Amino acid sequence: MNMQWYDWVGIVGTLMVLFAYYLLQAGRLHGNGLLYQVLNLFGAAGVLASLYGKFNIAVFLLMTVWLVISIYGLVRTVKGAGAPKTPVP
Repeated sequence: MNMQWYDWVGIVGTLMVLFAYYLLQAGRLHGNGLLYQVLNLFGAAGVLASLYGKFNIAVFLLMTVWLVISIYGLVRTVKGAGAPKTPVP
């Protein structure tokens, strides 16, 4: 097995996305938290980088949308809009 740099980056990216999802399911992270957003952002970017070696349109579309949603969530989190809102009585 001859692994290139982009294969390793893709594996690390995949592990980041899976780790973020695990921590969310385990109740260790909130979906609107900064760490969750950053793990998803860099994870998706890593998977996209791995496509340098062998392009796959389905993975490209999935990870591009994943990246855009992560950026959106990150911006909301940084601006404070990601905090849960209390209902007005």
